[in-house]
Amino acid sequence: MIKRAVTLGLVCLAALPAHATECKASYGAGEVSFRLATGSPGELGLLKALASEFNATHDSRLCWVKAGSGKSLSLLKQGKVDMAMVHAPAAEKKAVDQGWATQRTLIGSNEFYLVGPQADPARVTDATSIKEAYSKVADSHSLFLSRGDNSGTHKKEMMIWGLAQKQPDGQWYKVTHEFMRATLRQANGQHGYFMTDSSTWVAEKAKLKELKVLFSGDPILVNTYHALRGVKGDAKALEISRQFIEFVGSDAGQQILTNYGKAQFGDAMYTGISDSREHH
Repeated sequence: MIKRAVTLGLVCLAALPAHATECKASYGAGEVSFRLATGSPGELGLLKALASEFNATHDSRLCWVKAGSGKSLSLLKQGKVDMAMVHAPAAEKKAVDQGWATQRTLIGSNEFYLVGPQADPARVTDATSIKEAYSKVADSHSLFLSRGDNSGTHKKEMMIWGLAQKQPDGQWYKVTHEFMRATLRQANGQHGYFMTDSSTWVAEKAKLKELKVLFSGDPILVNTYHALRGVKGDAKALEISRQFIEFVGSDAGQQILTNYGKAQFGDAMYTGISDSREHH
């Protein structure tokens, strides 16, 4: 996986390597192609389910560019993708304010879990807030894995370290530069702590015999997803992107989103718009 050239919002974005915009997968065979950058919704198959239904009634073809929220927004700003599905509210609002993204639309949510080894050496189960849970990990120097990739998950993690007034560094703090699923599997193999989203946990938990959910439920851990559309690029691609965002927010799109995962895993992986607005 390529490294970010710069941190989003701090300095001007450098050009990304060509393979940063390669399609991880392509859905549909329609005439109008549009490019969408996202991470977990693509990795977990939700994007494929949404695209399949949308493409059935549109002359469209969706290219999924696999990228965390920070990189997805970078690609959108540069016009390398037509739209993004991300979970980085502050960066999203800045993108709209600066005029290089539009149609920011709430599409649903999940939540973050702090997972860790069965023995829970940091005793995070005794914590009354996620801030306290992080403090316990840092104070005990228990192994903590971080994606370290400026993704929405990484942004949330760093926010919580700040709230806890802890500086994560040292041998106990391991940066993987990997996506959610890969880092979760590393945490399982190394008996470490990691903050995963609930959707990935639902998909992976049967394989993660060394881990369990140790802390959840803090309002800070609610994880809202928004779709955004670019403002420069191919007019047809931007128009079909507009329609796709509207579809995801429609009754038909929301039915797919809120039921996704139930058949395969027994649990829904995402919460719909109506139950996400409180945290919008």
